Amino acid sequence: GILQHPDGTVLKQLQPPPRGPREQEFYNKVYDSDCCDSILLELREYLPKYFGVWSPPTAPNDTYLKLEDVTRKFNKPCIMDVKIGQKSYDPYASAEKIQQQVSKYPLMEEIGFLVLGMRVYHVSSDSYETQNQHYGRSLTKETVKDGISKFFHSGYCLRKDVVAASIQKVEKILEWFEGQTQLNFYASSLLFVYEGSCPATTVQLSDVSLAEKRRVPKGLLSGGDVLEYNNNIQVINSTENGKIEASVSKGLSKFYALHKKACSKRHHSQLSLKVENSEQDNVWKTSTCITQEHLNGNVLPQLEKVFYHMPAETKESANVEVRMIDFAHVFPSNTKDEGYIYGLKNLITVLQNILDN
Repeated sequence: GILQHPDGTVLKQLQPPPRGPREQEFYNKVYDSDCCDSILLELREYLPKYFGVWSPPTAPNDTYLKLEDVTRKFNKPCIMDVKIGQKSYDPYASAEKIQQQVSKYPLMEEIGFLVLGMRVYHVSSDSYETQNQHYGRSLTKETVKDGISKFFHSGYCLRKDVVAASIQKVEKILEWFEGQTQLNFYASSLLFVYEGSCPATTVQLSDVSLAEKRRVPKGLLSGGDVLEYNNNIQVINSTENGKIEASVSKGLSKFYALHKKACSKRHHSQLSLKVENSEQDNVWKTSTCITQEHLNGNVLPQLEKVFYHMPAETKESANVEVRMIDFAHVFPSNTKDEGYIYGLKNLITVLQNILDN
């Protein structure tokens, strides 16, 4: 397993030969102080930092790789390990090893990746949900999108900001693979980490023009509190003074209990949202105060701008890490790593479908 060093790094015990020495050789090559290969220098951006090897004083024959703890900067890290590639066995694997690996997940060649596990922080319950490799192996071509989307769900809403940031980072890794022909990776993974404790979709609104400029995500309260994402917004009526009443689903009740204080915050100059409880029919209502000059008689498009879209700034600012890990099966090559590229492209497609749908 992975151990924690007092200095904040992590320690990965060197595997038996040939896997362990091969992984150590890979790290030594990439992080060689004399390295001037632009391909390998760029690769460093996508790996945990490497600090050489370490042995405990009490067991000098035990060797550990000393690596950056990618989760260290996060308060409530959400972590997912995804094995990438069409083959989880290397070119030198025995027939028995090949059969063993294929039988573990027969869909690997078609899907191109396998979820090895995930740990997701749920804000709603202040607890983690974990899934192991059996969960990943149960996913089919039809269910893999929903299976991965679990990783991006906070318990209240889908963290689309994290999905978008993850796509950008995986695309950068794909660009690297498209431009290199010297290494092929087998049974290697991508480690996804993001901050689960506070949604990055929180922005402050001062008026409708700001909402239009930033294309504010649906469900934002004034003061930055976030309502549950909800596609069932409909206009009820437009009153004489130009205010609009919009109804939202009942799914806000639990979340509202945690955010009552948002209702007492002072209204902003031209846009404020507040939640009210109607005791008669128990319908949660959102009153959106927008002046007619901003609406220009076109109510729904304005509401869509406020409720439906993710601002570009939010996507970019999401606290997300995507790093390549596990290099016991990396081999020299003179061709593109088509199996890994296939897996990355398929994963990006799945992530994009999660974002779009």
